[in-house]
Amino acid sequence: MRLVFLLWAAAGLALAQGRAVVLRPVLNMFSKPTSMTDVVTQARYGMTVTIVETRANWTRIKTPDDYPGWAAAIALHRLKKDEPGYAEKGRVATVESVFAHIYREDSVTKHAPVVTVPFETRLEVLDDHSKERWLQVKLADGRDAWIQKGDVTLEPHDRTISDLAELAKRFLGLPYTWGGTTSFGYDCSGFTQMLTRQSGTSIPRDADQQAMWSGMQPVEKADLQAGDLLYFGKSLEKASHTGFYLGNGEFIHASTHEHPVVQISKLDEEHWTSLFVGARRWKK
Repeated sequence: MRLVFLLWAAAGLALAQGRAVVLRPVLNMFSKPTSMTDVVTQARYGMTVTIVETRANWTRIKTPDDYPGWAAAIALHRLKKDEPGYAEKGRVATVESVFAHIYREDSVTKHAPVVTVPFETRLEVLDDHSKERWLQVKLADGRDAWIQKGDVTLEPHDRTISDLAELAKRFLGLPYTWGGTTSFGYDCSGFTQMLTRQSGTSIPRDADQQAMWSGMQPVEKADLQAGDLLYFGKSLEKASHTGFYLGNGEFIHASTHEHPVVQISKLDEEHWTSLFVGARRWKK
């Protein structure tokens, strides 16, 4: 009987495997299949994720950076075999604004937005020529909609360190969000991961993973340059916080210290000096 059960469970897990597209602007992923537990990370609107396991109304998924968590099944569109993921081919617009409203028609006055999506969201473009200030897009649920051209770019490019410093400041004041990976609210490592991703480099999700990642090289405190990543905690192996160095002794980070927002702090402040365990520079 036990052998039959194990075979049935293995078959169920195999059937659960596949891919899905995220339908919510920001999808919380939990450590267990219930919203009454902690958020471990988030998936962004239109993102294609890997299905690991299904259980009742919950699906265990992995984001493109291979981070697992449980998400509400209703918030996912399961792809058929060989069906391409959303915005994986054809003309794609990438959201450049901190947030962007998407409308049912090419007007900001007739109706409320059908959805508001965060920075980095990728959208399938249906028509980018017929309207001077509008793009017609296909949403992840198949609906046609419109977004203003000023909110997106059709030709994204890798940003320089100088670009990243200016980009980072656009998010000042956004709320700190545990597990946050989007402009709806970042946590510390979600913020630095986003910034390095904008330079064309994919680093691990969590601060301790980033600090020990083979794609990083150590940097002495006296040799810090703008763009270096700073790590804080008990040790590098147990780093619990990270920030992006701006230069002149300042760094930008998503933190709950004093004000729970994305903020600029000074490395020589007693609080941060006491917690500083090292700096890293990603290999570009």
